Amino acid sequence: MSDRISGISSMATRSMLAELASDYRQRHGVEVSFESVGGVDAARRVLDGEAFDLVVLASDAIDKLIAAGRVNAHSKVDLVHSGVAVAVPAGAPQPDIGSEVAVRQAVLGARSVGYSTGPSGVQLLKLFERWGIVQTLGQRLVQAPAGVPVGSLVARGEIALGFQQLSELINVEGIRVVGPLPPAIQIDTVFSAAVCSTCRQPKALRALLEFLVSPMADEAKRRHGMVPG
Repeated sequence: MSDRISGISSMATRSMLAELASDYRQRHGVEVSFESVGGVDAARRVLDGEAFDLVVLASDAIDKLIAAGRVNAHSKVDLVHSGVAVAVPAGAPQPDIGSEVAVRQAVLGARSVGYSTGPSGVQLLKLFERWGIVQTLGQRLVQAPAGVPVGSLVARGEIALGFQQLSELINVEGIRVVGPLPPAIQIDTVFSAAVCSTCRQPKALRALLEFLVSPMADEAKRRHGMVPG
């Protein structure tokens, strides 16, 4: 059996990677484990030289790690595309989100609006800035702490309208996923994997990456609200 493979990822891919790691272990007898934390924290830890074999983050975050010499540039592979969805507390009325105009009205009419610290949250704020409503929202605009799912705040009633990647909303109890953002304003994040410079078992990592991008992994990716990359 190969040495245990350790990885780090952002929260968006946590459930998907846990399922794929279990599948890989059953197929090949290789133990794979991922620590999932806030994306900013994950990138910082890799930058600081913490020992991991593999890192899975938004593609642009991986590019920054490549530039810093912390991951192998030639090992980078795109795993999935992940879109943003809208959620409300279970039992709450569902707003119309069928168009850009409707989403803007839903945001302006919400008691509170939640977004993440991840790449989708950054892009959502840019959308609100383009709409010219950031100052209007003021304190109604709530950013979930790093590593805390927006859905958990929605479930507790701390947020009336939550925006986060579908993969982070579909398994949260106490909320209702209204649906994805309409195509005109959908926020698509590509998540990629790359081998860390601290990896000491490159052959084992090549085999794992081949599995992660193979058709064998597609069903799990879709099951967790993502589109194979």
